[in-house]
Amino acid sequence: MNLARAHVLVGVDDEARLAGVEEVLAALREAVADFSLSTEVQVVETGSLGVSGHGVVVAVQPDGVYYAGVTARDARSIAEEHLLKGRPVRRLLLPTTAPAARPADVLTRQKRVVLSNCGVIDPEKIEEYIATGGYEALGRAVTEMTPDAVIDAVKRSGLRGRGGAGFPTGIKWSAVRTASDPERYVVCNADEGEPGTFKDRLILEGDPHKLIEAMAITGYAVGAHVGIIYIRGEYQLSIARTERAIRDAESLGILGERVFDTDFSFRVEVRPGAGAYVCGEETALLESLEGKRGWPRIKPPYPVTCGLWAKPTVVNNVETLANVPDIVRLGPAWYRTLGTPTCPGTKVYTILGNIRYPGLVEVEMGTPLRVLVHELGGGLFPGRTLKGILVGGAAGAFLAPTELDVRLDFDSLAERAAALGSGAVLVMDESACMVDMLSSVLRFFRHESCGQCAPCRSGTDVLVRLIANLQTATADRRTLDQMVQIVDAMRAASLCPLGQSVALPVRTAFAAFRDEFTAHLAEHRCPQCQATARAHGLHA
Repeated sequence: MNLARAHVLVGVDDEARLAGVEEVLAALREAVADFSLSTEVQVVETGSLGVSGHGVVVAVQPDGVYYAGVTARDARSIAEEHLLKGRPVRRLLLPTTAPAARPADVLTRQKRVVLSNCGVIDPEKIEEYIATGGYEALGRAVTEMTPDAVIDAVKRSGLRGRGGAGFPTGIKWSAVRTASDPERYVVCNADEGEPGTFKDRLILEGDPHKLIEAMAITGYAVGAHVGIIYIRGEYQLSIARTERAIRDAESLGILGERVFDTDFSFRVEVRPGAGAYVCGEETALLESLEGKRGWPRIKPPYPVTCGLWAKPTVVNNVETLANVPDIVRLGPAWYRTLGTPTCPGTKVYTILGNIRYPGLVEVEMGTPLRVLVHELGGGLFPGRTLKGILVGGAAGAFLAPTELDVRLDFDSLAERAAALGSGAVLVMDESACMVDMLSSVLRFFRHESCGQCAPCRSGTDVLVRLIANLQTATADRRTLDQMVQIVDAMRAASLCPLGQSVALPVRTAFAAFRDEFTAHLAEHRCPQCQATARAHGLHA
């Protein structure tokens, strides 16, 4: 029996590893032992605690105290002052600001379904996942439900794909289930190349078993016996923890032959990607898995009928699949109590930029953008003014401060000609130059264009050249209209979403910040850069 009065949770993700988290863990355990606290305090390695940009983050529970920028030298102070004497170490406290008085308050304002175990359990111990109800849904599915009943539950839940398009997950599964070819596959898209997006990485690092359970349920539902997780090659910790989770599940008979002693067999394997943004598009991903160049395919046919090796294939991303175990375990009616009628459930966001609490949050669909920025994100730094927000990553929409009350779900954003996209929320204060921001987005698209189709290959290059003219004061009054014409042509003629999606950031940037773009044209200089230079006592 665990009689510990306190748990010291140490978030271990790629950022923390770069900041020396292994040394911090060792020092904390040594300090706890030195002060004879080993029977009262447990030091627990867990996934991301949801806070980014602050090095090693440590949470002491149940106190709800978060420490940031912790080093090995700080371990004795935490052990002596906080764990022994009950006084938080103020110099290490994570910076806070109203209305979110403490980081713990930020967590309680969230509705965590996908992230329910992240930052809570040790992701490398299958026993801890099982203790939270893990693999119960898979056991119920394969022993008590038919494949059609599982698909029906997902349909009734209203779960929509969290990769950006919002396509109904149950309909996709049903199409694979009813395909004539009996050989089928389940593919998880964990490539995650969208700038500013790291939610899938932290899900895999913090709770890999949830994805594995979801893939096995999907395989059972659609009649597949092989699942493949395509993980971005740079995500080394995600790969290591997922592979370990697969081995542990196989050792307990949860994966492999005769799952839960039934006739259903399912195996999962990991395939690292090479870091191509275009391979986030499902058909390019499938080409890559087949050992070919990651070029998007012409559709139709769609992967549900002609996917991996020309076989029916389900392709879902990490966040989408991570909803499935709770839908099966708690029921579709429970899931529909969350979110909106047309967009049930929750959404995971990565908040970054000029914000107090950059990191990972999960809230119900339909939550206003204002809540993410000013409550869960902690607001801007003192003395700073909100200028704009880029919602959805590079392929997302630029929004003005007047649009803070927009509700974040597929349908509400579609009404405003915006998109939920990957869930990245980039907050910008008054120091940002929107011309520079859009230039960065366009240069990214040019770099990542696969070059297969001319509209995208040539269009992205011309767009970069045109916005460079704005930056170097060589543009003329036709430049903005030319850029709109180009992105509209790309949207109509490009082969895949990479070229098609460039129109959204360009059009929304022009709509929300038209004055700034026209000022570059009229004054042949950057008013924002001039103001920033003056504020810092520099010559413009």
